[in-house]
Amino acid sequence: MQEKSQTFYHILANGVKIVHRLTSSPVAYIGVMVGAGTRDETPDINGMAHYIEHCVFKGTHHHSARQIIHAIEGIGGEINAYTTKEETTFYAAILCEHVQLTLHLIAEMLLEPTFKKEETDKERMVILDEIESYNDQPSELIYDDFESLVFSGSSLALPILGTKKTLKHISSKPEYPLNWMKQHYLPERMVVFCQGNIKPEKIFKLAEKEFGGLSVLSADKTSIKPRHNTDEIPINNREVSYKRHTHQIHAMLGGRAYRIGDTNQPAMFLLNNILGGGSLNSRLNLRLREAKGLVYTVESTYTPLSDTGYWCVYWACDPEDYEQSLGLVRSELDKLRETPLSESAFCKALVQLRGQLAISAQNQENSALAMAKSMLYRGVAPSWEESMERIERTSIAQLQQVAQEIFSPSNIYILTYE
Repeated sequence: MQEKSQTFYHILANGVKIVHRLTSSPVAYIGVMVGAGTRDETPDINGMAHYIEHCVFKGTHHHSARQIIHAIEGIGGEINAYTTKEETTFYAAILCEHVQLTLHLIAEMLLEPTFKKEETDKERMVILDEIESYNDQPSELIYDDFESLVFSGSSLALPILGTKKTLKHISSKPEYPLNWMKQHYLPERMVVFCQGNIKPEKIFKLAEKEFGGLSVLSADKTSIKPRHNTDEIPINNREVSYKRHTHQIHAMLGGRAYRIGDTNQPAMFLLNNILGGGSLNSRLNLRLREAKGLVYTVESTYTPLSDTGYWCVYWACDPEDYEQSLGLVRSELDKLRETPLSESAFCKALVQLRGQLAISAQNQENSALAMAKSMLYRGVAPSWEESMERIERTSIAQLQQVAQEIFSPSNIYILTYE
């Protein structure tokens, strides 16, 4: 156990990691992040991780779906969950005095779900509606399709929600999700996280009580299916266009990038913020929207994963403006590759990012979830100040070197909806 910047760590004997950030807030965010997601699926059971995320709320051996809802909502709390390509996370926001009850309920959902068919059949219909709703939102769907393009040939290309066909299969028998959880909901893949005004010793004891009895995988280790080595993912078609019959052309341009913990990750984070991060003075927003009026929204994102990552630029424009917009996006990428930032521009970028990180850290929910993810993959959860210190050690030369590698024409994929 160690203490650093009011963040406390502990690891149970079976490998469950615990991270707790002590704050003065009377509200606590507490939950469990499991390192199991869509990329751990095979095509025939695509959507399994997301299906499990939904259905563990539908009843355990001790509580019905209604009782689970009332247990948290009845104390004024909010319980939530989400699935990504690599994680499934269950968490709640509650007053600190209710942390024991909340963690017990989450543990029960993860360790003792029943998947009763009469309940899961109803939830399957909810997920099918979610798929249809998602298909009606091109600005969101394009991110999934872009991942499928960039990581074609690997399980990272699978959609998180699955399909009608796979959902029908995985919901047909309770043993399908239960067996998948036995394979992937392992103690060494779990992080119990908490943020709030609670003594760390209390969180450690509660985690030990709820998860300390989980057995580690030993002789059955062959049942863990290793994640696909992304170095082996083939380079396929780099430009794809789908007919979506949308009023505008929705476009995405990008490619592969650095994994979580890579030495170039801080530089890539800063570079992306300069290019098209969440501010109105990003290069892409100033060029495409403010100067030319071609788009309503243009943004770039960088998503690091456990062993790879990707970056992308998204925009939507009228069909007659697409070629000009694409040319301007390429032009901004070329500038970052070919021309090093001035010292003053570099310093301004650092000042801006420092303010953004400080403000973002005030969002307790996002802060707690980011802390859990960092703990899962890196074994530590640095504060925003510590993260900023890493970014400030980036040099102008390194920033340009990263731009030359990541924004290279040989690393660019383009997807459009027409």
